[in-house]
Amino acid sequence: MSLEVHRPEGVRLQKVLASAGVGSRRKCEVLIERGLVKVDGQIVDQLGVRVNPDEVVIEVKGKRICVDDSAITVVLNKPKGVVSSMHDEQGRPDLRQFVKEYDVRLFHVGRLDAETTGVLLLTNDGDLANRLAHPTHGVSKTYVAKVTGRVAKSIGTVLRAGVDLDDGPVRVASCQVLDVAKDHSLVEVVLHEGRNRIVRRMFDKVGHPVEELVRTQFGPIPLGTLAPGVARQLNREEMGALMNEAGL
Repeated sequence: MSLEVHRPEGVRLQKVLASAGVGSRRKCEVLIERGLVKVDGQIVDQLGVRVNPDEVVIEVKGKRICVDDSAITVVLNKPKGVVSSMHDEQGRPDLRQFVKEYDVRLFHVGRLDAETTGVLLLTNDGDLANRLAHPTHGVSKTYVAKVTGRVAKSIGTVLRAGVDLDDGPVRVASCQVLDVAKDHSLVEVVLHEGRNRIVRRMFDKVGHPVEELVRTQFGPIPLGTLAPGVARQLNREEMGALMNEAGL
């Protein structure tokens, strides 16, 4: 342990960890004593260390822990027919109805077109939202598309090599054919960008128009068993993973 992380006027590290939901105070003390806790990249293995939780990065077993009580991020399973807006001027169904219980102003992280369902993140942290949405950070997005026709096994090679669209080339990070039926196929793709209707335009280009599309994961946050129209607040560990993804 380095004294550089110790702040006599701060809060005991085990208390910070317990407040962040890591576990009981005693469990957090054990984690510290085993050398499984880092503060600003330095292992802290002695009890009694105090920190300012607003000024340090805390990791437990290599995973960043979010200690900011004011930071709220919600994952929504966006239903079909809902536009990615907090207030749609045309009167179409928007996102407000799904986050009424939160008394803070939330921003949606990127967009899903009205016909696409699945993972949409909303947060009150503007910096986090901007970083997650900005293409320079290359946050991964996973989609499962039901497309017209029987796709060839070579589709993955084609999409990984890249296809040219009107606004520039696009290539997937990975592609997996999940199922092939008589008239349609299911394909999972992972991209590191989020241009408007990018998945639909990409499959149009290779001759397999999208019939249905769901985003199943955004960065480290999966859709899981979340039902359409249901939102839940991310826990502190998930928030820490998102912050790492955003380079914060």
